[in-house]
Formats: sequence, C-alpha cells, structure tokens
Amino acid sequence: MTPLPAGSVIGILGGGQLGRMLASAAARLGFDVHVLAPGEAPPAARVAAKHWNAAYEDEAALKAFAEACDVITYEFENIPVASVDYLLACGAIVHPGTKSLETSQDRLTEKRFLNEIGIETGSYAPVSSPEELKTALETLGGEGLLKTRREGYDGKGQASVKSGDDLEAAFDSIGHVPAILEAFVPFEREISVVIARAPGGATAAFDPSMNDHSGGILRTSIAPCGLSEGVIARATRLAETLAQETGHVGVLALELFVLEDGTLLANEFAPRVHNSGHWTPEGCLTGQFEQHIRAVAGWPLGPVTRVFEVEMQNLLGEEALAPPESYDPDAVVTLYGKRDAKPGRKMGHVVRRTAKA
Repeated sequence: MTPLPAGSVIGILGGGQLGRMLASAAARLGFDVHVLAPGEAPPAARVAAKHWNAAYEDEAALKAFAEACDVITYEFENIPVASVDYLLACGAIVHPGTKSLETSQDRLTEKRFLNEIGIETGSYAPVSSPEELKTALETLGGEGLLKTRREGYDGKGQASVKSGDDLEAAFDSIGHVPAILEAFVPFEREISVVIARAPGGATAAFDPSMNDHSGGILRTSIAPCGLSEGVIARATRLAETLAQETGHVGVLALELFVLEDGTLLANEFAPRVHNSGHWTPEGCLTGQFEQHIRAVAGWPLGPVTRVFEVEMQNLLGEEALAPPESYDPDAVVTLYGKRDAKPGRKMGHVVRRTAKA
C-alpha cells in the first residue's frame, strides 16, 4: 500500500468515543476525517471534518462515502459485515477488512477460530435452549457464564448460571437468543495485549496491561502488568498470531486470563482500538489511536516504548461530571463528549502516570 499523504481523507464507520479519539489522532497527523454514523451529532462527528448522518445499511450513503474517502476504517465490531463488503465492492480500501470483524461478531465462531489457530480458551458450549443449557452445565462443572453469541458488551447480554437455577429465566434475561456457555476460569489476573499490524505484515505490541472488571465493565488498566518476561512474551506471540492469521491491518486487542501457573487462556478479542489501551497515548511514545491511523494509512508503525508506569481508570456515568478542580493535577483526563451521563455508561477516562521503576 502506498502511504497516504497528509491531506488525504480517512473515513470512520461509527461515531462513538473510539471514533472521536481516532479522528483527533488523524487530524494531528494532517488527515481530514469523515465520520459515517446515524444521529445528529455523535461524539466523533463533532471533531471531524464531515459527518455523514446515515444508517450503516444505507447503500447510497455508503457509495458516496467510498468515493469521498481515501481509506475507510471502523471504530467498533458491530458494524454490519455486509456494509463493509458493499464498500469494498464500490472500490473502497477498508482496513481492517472483514475477516477479524466477522470472526469477532459471534462468540462461538470467535472461540472456534482462536482454537483453530492454536490459541487456547476456557471450556465452552453452544446453547440455544434451556434444555441445552442444562446439559452444558452438567458438562462444564455445574456453573458458568451464559452470553449471547452476538452483540452484548459491558456486562450486557450475559448472566451467571449454575445447576438448579431457573434456566428458563436465565434465557429470558438474555433475550432467548442463540448463546454460549463459558466455564468459569480460575484466573489469577486478566491482561490484554494491544497490537498493531501494518499492511505489509509488520507488528508492534504495547506492553500488556492488567485489567480489573466490575459488573462486566472495565474499571482500571495498569501497566506494567506485573508478570514475568516469559509470560509477557508468550502473550505477545499469541496476539501476533491472531493479527497475522486474520490479516488484520490496524490495532486489535486480545484479552487473556492468566492462571496461577502462568497458563494463558484467551477470553475474546476486539478488532479495533480498545478501552484497555486508553493509557497508551499518555504512557508510550506512540498511542494506540495514532498507531491505528498510521497502519490504515500505510505509514510506518510508531515506536511503542512505554515511558511511564500508568493506571487508567474509566469514568462511568456521573463520575465524569466532577468539577475540573477535583481531578488530580498530575492526571490526564479525557472526556468523550457524550450528552447523557447514564449509570454505567463510559463517559471518559483518567490516566495517572509515575516514573518507571
């Protein structure tokens, strides 16, 4: 891919906070950004050169968008695959493309793919009825996490279940849709590896972060993650394998459970910039948002050397409404420009830095 010159147009499918931070990074590198997303003024649109207010399935809008953009990317994994296929049929360059997008949209497909390329996961079973759930529970040790196969995030679309529970009610709670039962994994900690892959296959991985979740929502990410160099090297190799096997161009994140003995089991992956990498712009020579733009534009990847010890904390709901003077003056605050501070909604994040030990 010939590197795009400054002044080229980068299109982003999706108008949320990830698109907003991608658009800001692209603008700093001299690109114009067009955002296609439904809604009058989503967060990303308000920092972009142009907003296309259209549904992702609107073929007329997609065709015009393809003609206006030099390359197109996306900010979240629930963009319809058919829309990306249509953009490609219109002659658009789309990175990362459809392989990693389509694979990550179905949890069963995702886990099977990870296993096929040599990345271990916890035990799981597909379930489509309370009866199948009962059988799966018996197979997987009597308890587990029931998740919808498609969509669902930040704790939505999932329920903790065990043998003897009202399994009909459990299915009702997730909408009675095709699902997957995941066995509980006795992990010592959770980490994620955020990695970028360039069009030619070069990769650059950030230091893994240790992540803490509450109610299915990421609360904090800390780097360094406190693991041995050997475990970190193995985790990085798994992320490299995933990026290469999907032919991914751009940033992706692989979430991993770390067992007491250092065994690594994949939880899931995201074919995009990731919440657990929000510390990288303040903690590294190149942040994940700039790195993604560099990759999709065909530029060389930037150095990912971590220069601080960092802790990133998500700001949920009204936590983001605190007066500016209440923030630690040494912390870096990023707010997403969302209009409604709903409970549990990601409204921003704060990064605290200390000198490397």
